[in-house]
Amino acid sequence: MKNIMKYKGYWAEVRYSDEDECFCGEIEGLKNTSISFEGTTVKALKKDFKDAIDYYLEGCKINNEEPEKQCKGSLNVRLGVELHNKAKMKSIEKNISINELIKNAVIMYLKTN
Repeated sequence: MKNIMKYKGYWAEVRYSDEDECFCGEIEGLKNTSISFEGTTVKALKKDFKDAIDYYLEGCKINNEEPEKQCKGSLNVRLGVELHNKAKMKSIEKNISINELIKNAVIMYLKTN
């Protein structure tokens, strides 16, 4: 079962709140904005999800602001000293940057899983 909803380049994990007896979610990864949604049925959840994103994007348009993106394309990975050293040595062997090595490893992982 997939718990991720996607719409217009945004995504969110859906959860169930037993306390509120509804499905809910929040667009993750936005620093300056909070976009949440909920619904007591799947249909209502999907509608509120799309409406929340549309409302956010329309607000950005009205205010002449650039909408935030969830993922910027760069991240800080903490590997630990031993793994970092092994990765750096392998990148030197392959004559590529450590960033390229890690990117390739993630691509390979995502293809196999």
